[in-house]
Amino acid sequence: MPVSVSRFALPLVACTLLAAGPSAADDGLNACRQIADDARRLACYDRLGEPADPADPPVAPAPAAPPPPDSLLGHAWELDPGERGRILRIRPYKPVYVLPFTHSTRPNQQPASPAPGHALADPLDIAADEAKLQISLKTKLAEDLIGDNGDLWFGYTQSSRWQVYNGGISRPFRETNHEPELMLLWRTDYRLAGWHGRFLNLSLNHQSNGRSLPLSRSWNRIMLSANLERGDWTLSLRPWWRIPEGGGNDDNPDIANYLGRGDLQLVRRWGGQQLSVMLRHSLRSGRDSRGALQVDYAFPIAGQLRGHLQWFSGYGESMIDYNHRANYYGLGMSLLEWY
Repeated sequence: MPVSVSRFALPLVACTLLAAGPSAADDGLNACRQIADDARRLACYDRLGEPADPADPPVAPAPAAPPPPDSLLGHAWELDPGERGRILRIRPYKPVYVLPFTHSTRPNQQPASPAPGHALADPLDIAADEAKLQISLKTKLAEDLIGDNGDLWFGYTQSSRWQVYNGGISRPFRETNHEPELMLLWRTDYRLAGWHGRFLNLSLNHQSNGRSLPLSRSWNRIMLSANLERGDWTLSLRPWWRIPEGGGNDDNPDIANYLGRGDLQLVRRWGGQQLSVMLRHSLRSGRDSRGALQVDYAFPIAGQLRGHLQWFSGYGESMIDYNHRANYYGLGMSLLEWY
């Protein structure tokens, strides 16, 4: 029975190439492996062990596969195969920044809520200039809770307003907001007008300022967000429903008409810069039609340190100011951004 020469030639070819050096062996064998046709692939292996014949056409290596696209949401939320399996690893969530200078066009000297016992008798001595700080982290608690999908995350965001320039009242922290979240993330894969839908997120969200009466403010929400990306853009559309509080425990019964019933977050990254725009609205008309706009811009300074500019306009820059409308301007530095 005739036996193919290739069967015996291949070990000899490998030894010959290894003697020539690892670079030659790798290049030649890799080029042959990329040929799909069996006869041409065997001929390629045969030629590797023979002296080069000028009449033979050169074997062109197959083009390298393009690298996978850099997915902003895939990396941030560990959606893709190479990111899986990392449980209880601390990850950035929202931007982490220090704004040493923020200015309010209309400081809230007398915060109040329509709930009984939630109004100050005397105005506060609040300065228009202060500092603002934010930290925000998340971690994955569990993976693939429903078949091969469904990741459970925990996130925490804390933001503080510090009257550091107000020596007359001993430079106190005016307001600190706490926002823990429990999130169930469901990976998706759909296309919509050029956008790639990466995941849905169902979350239980608590937000409060941890203060006693008459300045206590808090609420609980169930949120559902759709998260999409398109190149260096990401989009999050997030409606929510406030969980009612009965028994006279509601610090702010009208909060949804000010802090809204949904928001939209658009983020663009290019180079070392990031621009984010947040739009929030009450989803009501007439007197209850209220909302807010926040724009953040970050630019590189050195290494991972970025300059950070912030502008907020509308209701609810903080929990204590949920029903207070003003413009706020901030300047500082960020250590972490969205991506």
